[in-house]
Amino acid sequence: MSKSEVSRRRVLKSGAAGTAGLALPTIFTASSAAAFTNEPTGGTVTLGFNVPQTGPYADEGADELRAYQLAVEHLNGGGDGGMMNTFSSKVLQGNGILGKKIEFVTGDTQTKSDAARASAKSMIEKDGAVMITGGSSSGVAIAVQGLCQEAGVIFMAGLTHSNDTTGKDKKANGFRHFFNGYMSGAALAPVLKNLYGTDRTAYHLTADYTWGWTQEESIAAATESLGWQTTNKVRTPLAATDFSSYIAPVLNSGADVLVLNHYGGNMVNSLTNAVQFGLRDKVVNGKNFEIVVPLYSRLMAKGAGANVKGIHGSTNWHWTLQDEGSKAFVRSFGTKYGFPPSQAAHTVYCQTLLYADAVARAGSFNPCAVVEALEGYEFDGLGNGPTLYRAEDHQCFKDVLVVRGKENPTSEFDLLEVVEVTPAAQVSYAPDHPMFAGGDLGACNSGA
Repeated sequence: MSKSEVSRRRVLKSGAAGTAGLALPTIFTASSAAAFTNEPTGGTVTLGFNVPQTGPYADEGADELRAYQLAVEHLNGGGDGGMMNTFSSKVLQGNGILGKKIEFVTGDTQTKSDAARASAKSMIEKDGAVMITGGSSSGVAIAVQGLCQEAGVIFMAGLTHSNDTTGKDKKANGFRHFFNGYMSGAALAPVLKNLYGTDRTAYHLTADYTWGWTQEESIAAATESLGWQTTNKVRTPLAATDFSSYIAPVLNSGADVLVLNHYGGNMVNSLTNAVQFGLRDKVVNGKNFEIVVPLYSRLMAKGAGANVKGIHGSTNWHWTLQDEGSKAFVRSFGTKYGFPPSQAAHTVYCQTLLYADAVARAGSFNPCAVVEALEGYEFDGLGNGPTLYRAEDHQCFKDVLVVRGKENPTSEFDLLEVVEVTPAAQVSYAPDHPMFAGGDLGACNSGA
């Protein structure tokens, strides 16, 4: 089934204002058929930025909020325009979205699904937000994505790495620019094989929620396919701050690699505990003990300090990339805030531009028009090379970076170095891959 046929079927299924039985040759037909949730009627349009301002991922949330504010500034015609100047699409004119000035409201997800849903619900019902975006936890992203599907607004996911976000929990109204656990495994495993060989035994410590589970599954499968063994998989609470009791058993496990499926403050604390226990200085099974952090960020590296030196992981984007889009974004962000952006900042900035671009290309804020404009959309110039928003699951496919902690950093921001840019083809998978099975994208919901 072609992209246009898929989109037309979804619009018909959504029941958008009595369109049943009518031909819908373009996305404009769907949008003109009826009102939709929070249709902008004046000279402004409201977006909802829902980020963790407290909790273990608060550092990521703070950087996301900075990037959102920068994106709004650029879209409204302020600043230097950032990646609007390098984006392959040229429909954004710096006059808001469809001529409407962008306003925004913010909320604190607290890195908790219930709090995130309540915050998003308030933005939609009380503030009139036509699009919700944000989050630095896959549990939050999945919860809010489900709410937006029910409410009839678009959800442009922020930092969410669980396979489930565009797997069993995918929704027609939701879109993810960030990469996922499978992609981390596909990019990272070959590098680990070349570095450490095929005769390795891994011990996993895993954040006990949807992201951790699918990250663990992805890394274990990718490394085991190259010859590694997995000796243990231990789940840790997201609210944990001291991981000493989880690190101690690793010493007598026979493992010679510790995989930390932790993110944000969790990773900073668990890595610090692992170093305090002397794991980095040990020799096990005749090999130097190694630690792997599958999902890395500059903010985490800063928090962990010298402990990250030489440790490998993957990342969605890094501020040292030299493509024109990345340089434009780093220049804009650095000028405004005085330091380089994180991958969390990058992905939400891109999501905001991509939403605005989809509305402009569709000529409507109607969610079903936006869905059709984004499905199967190919673009470039936003810092990750040529990128596809796949129609079947609303997942972006682009290059993935393998990074390691720098041995001799030159500043507090120069902590990671890119060791390999893994091409999108190497991290791609079929829509019905077993790790993404279950669920149904379903029909777009306009809220009509």
